[in-house]
Amino acid sequence: MYLFAIMDWYSRCVLAWRLSNTMDADFCVDAPEEALDSYDAPEIFNSDQGSQFTREASTGVLRNHGVRISMDGKGCYRDNIFVKRLWRRVKYECVYLKAFDSSARLRQEMKSYFLLYNSKRPHQGLCDHTPDQVYFEQTA
Repeated sequence: MYLFAIMDWYSRCVLAWRLSNTMDADFCVDAPEEALDSYDAPEIFNSDQGSQFTREASTGVLRNHGVRISMDGKGCYRDNIFVKRLWRRVKYECVYLKAFDSSARLRQEMKSYFLLYNSKRPHQGLCDHTPDQVYFEQTA
């Protein structure tokens, strides 16, 4: 399964996420659409250079909302360090601890995990506030 998440870098809040069993662009269109429908449009959207992110279906959604697109340099993992840290947390705090018997079960666990991550898990880099606290404070 492939996991795609949209994160606000300032607050570390996960604004939308999707799971897919293929690398097609659909799940990379649905998540940005959800985030743009639910939250203010960002100035810049950053991703890696995966084919699912460079297709017109993915970039068109962002351009239609006036969002500038930034892509990591090849081999430059530090360009998207906050998302890389999120992947590490998801793996070590959820995925590696459980055996998932179906994609539905994995999806259910991811939903619970991101709810906990955003609303209950304080971050040292956010002065021990949760991503939700910081995100909604900045947008108030």
